[in-house]
Amino acid sequence: MTERRKAETRTEIARAAAALFVRQGLRATRAEDIAQAAGIAPRTFYRYFATKEEAVAPLYAAGARCWAEAVRAAPAHLTVPEALEHAVHHTLTPGAGVSAASWEWVRTLIRLADASPALRKVWAEVCQESDRTLAEILMSRSTGPKSSEVGTSGAGGAEAAKDREESGGRGGHDGRVGREANDNVAPCPTPSTPPGPITPDLRFAAAVAGAAVRVAVESWAATSSPPTGPEGPAALALHNLGSLRGFGWGGQTQDDT
Repeated sequence: MTERRKAETRTEIARAAAALFVRQGLRATRAEDIAQAAGIAPRTFYRYFATKEEAVAPLYAAGARCWAEAVRAAPAHLTVPEALEHAVHHTLTPGAGVSAASWEWVRTLIRLADASPALRKVWAEVCQESDRTLAEILMSRSTGPKSSEVGTSGAGGAEAAKDREESGGRGGHDGRVGREANDNVAPCPTPSTPPGPITPDLRFAAAVAGAAVRVAVESWAATSSPPTGPEGPAALALHNLGSLRGFGWGGQTQDDT
């Protein structure tokens, strides 16, 4: 079996597990039920996952990876704070990164993680890996223009300001930054030399950024608010990131202006 097919099988199992968890609950779902729903034998299930809780890890990871990669793909002229806001717009806005219907699945899976120590461990491990990936991405972006070269009054600041103006209010989002905006996402230039080891400052910056987004998603999931509007995950994440103005993002600082 090719690696691609193995990855597809993992995803199929994850989707089957998530559907069962959402429909009948975590406790009532057995690994054998997941295997049957995925159209595989129980022994095949255990080749991929040790427990039923681990079966949804690929879905957790896909969302975290989408957020981190959106930071990587943000236009190279953006400072780190602007790139983080840009990534939030492109991944946490229903219709841009995840459909509105899928966000309801996200809500249930996050709530289940809050109630189940085993599932919470899976969620925590995914978030930790995402922070490591984000630290590497911030390191690669640090080889580009610094905030002293492209500040909040420059092109990057203008784009971030435009995003905030369209979002409205306390970092909220009215849904106008949609899928078509993805056409403007350009990959970061590849540095001519390896970026070197990840510095402690960048590790800390990645952990702070990850926490800002993670807490936003978890806070939204704990409510019955729709995934859009001022109480949606994108708006909450932008609010959290906005509270960090002046924070040194591994050497790039965005002050209140």
